Amino acid sequence: MTKSEELVARRNAIVPEGMGMFSPLTICSGKGARITDADGKEYIDFAGGIGVLNGGHCPPPVVDAMVEQTKKLIHACFPVAIYEPYVKLCEELAALFPHGKKTKVMLVNSGAEAVENAVKIARQATGRQGIICFTGGFHGRTLLGMTLTSKVGYKIGCGPFAPEVYRIPFPDYYQRHDGLTMDEFIARELEAFESYLHSVVDASQVAAVILELVQGEGGFVVAPKKYVQELHKICQSKGILLIVDEVQTGFGRTGKWAAYQHYDMVPDISTWAKSMGSGMPIGAVMGRAEVMDKTTKGTLGGTYPGNPVACAASLATIDLMKKTDIAKKGEQIGKIVKDYFDELKKDCPAIGDVRGLGAMVAFELVKNNDPRQPDTDLCKKMIQACAQQGLLIISAGVSSNIIRVLSPLVIEPDDLMKGLKIIRTELIRLTSQK
Repeated sequence: MTKSEELVARRNAIVPEGMGMFSPLTICSGKGARITDADGKEYIDFAGGIGVLNGGHCPPPVVDAMVEQTKKLIHACFPVAIYEPYVKLCEELAALFPHGKKTKVMLVNSGAEAVENAVKIARQATGRQGIICFTGGFHGRTLLGMTLTSKVGYKIGCGPFAPEVYRIPFPDYYQRHDGLTMDEFIARELEAFESYLHSVVDASQVAAVILELVQGEGGFVVAPKKYVQELHKICQSKGILLIVDEVQTGFGRTGKWAAYQHYDMVPDISTWAKSMGSGMPIGAVMGRAEVMDKTTKGTLGGTYPGNPVACAASLATIDLMKKTDIAKKGEQIGKIVKDYFDELKKDCPAIGDVRGLGAMVAFELVKNNDPRQPDTDLCKKMIQACAQQGLLIISAGVSSNIIRVLSPLVIEPDDLMKGLKIIRTELIRLTSQK
């Protein structure tokens, strides 16, 4: 038995069955876009800790900043005693992502916590309870986050779920165009949204709409720009806040610092985490000050949010991203991957769709070129086959039939191309066996 096999066996013996396992790999160390398993074998990382490592594994400036901070202060609890790294990070985030004339920011431990607090803020700011979310959306695994999350496989046996949550179809043109042009499709979806506010939940009862501009777990489905802009206008006209979940899309992943910057609009509230801290548990909620300040003292807070070491990591990560022009890297890598997958699609009928924004790119595996026949089995085989060839990839989508690329944006060009060639070789090999 190898060390990796032994570690997997120990994991299975002690960890609950409900804990997911995307791939059969182990990991002992990582640098840049490469990881090393328990047996010393190296892999190219196309998963990035599920979009957490835009700046790469263990970037030295971030590691140094964390070490220095641990020598001074590891924990204090921000509501108990104010410390510089928390305030400085909030100031930095507000400068990067201004929401209106004045922006306010609070720090949390994770993306799920960011979503929970964004909803609390929206409900207090509007005096309403209803939250509208979308099919295919993923917003965490806490009770409220799980309620907002669409994938039923993540929720089996976990109810009852949080009340006053309403779900509408995501504007997924590939799956639901029904022969319409994009403009016709968008008009239909917007009309359906307004109808929903009359037939299911009245607009006067809705605090916020929450959406990912590019769905992560949902399969990298990109919301049409015109749809989002018009949705925002409808929300504004009815006093409904728009919450944009940037947990996976933020910090250069889409070719801009924020996905919403592609849409020529600014949400009322946004949520952040993942690549914000190079792997440290940290996230944020930010929004227009007049919205954020409509909260009652004591309703926001916690023991660990904005931990000093995590704040130091985040500040160093952001500084590194600025110096390396992380958004430009996201744009460049995204074009390479998208072009490569577009060419692969011509040679492989199993690919039903190639899509994404910036370096958030994926392809959907289907049977008989039918969007309604997901090929989940082929996707599973691809993950295993690529792992055997030294490439870590993960799936996405409600049916787990989508291969997504979330490689660190600092990946070396040779590693990027090598990983893409592995995907091509294994996919063609597996489909030729059918």
